[in-house]
Amino acid sequence: MKRVQLVRKEHPTDSTVRVKIVTYGICLKNHSINPRECILDGCQEFIANGEEGSDGARICAACGCNRDHHHRVEREIEA
Repeated sequence: MKRVQLVRKEHPTDSTVRVKIVTYGICLKNHSINPRECILDGCQEFIANGEEGSDGARICAACGCNRDHHHRVEREIEA
C-alpha cells in the first residue's frame, strides 16, 4: 500500500517550470442513513489499494471507498 501523489508539470511561457502536486486527505463520505446527520468513518488519508493505472488505484485500502470521496489537496511549486 502506498500513498497517491499525482504530479503534473506545466510549462508556462517563461523559463520556470511549475509542478502541481495532488494528494488526497480526509475521507468525507457520509455513512449516515438519516439525511440530517453526518457520520464520517475517520479515515485520515487516502491509501491506494493497487498500483497507479490498475483497477485498485482509485479504491482506498483503509476505508474501501472511492478516491473521489477524499479531500483533494493541490500544491504548486516552482522547479
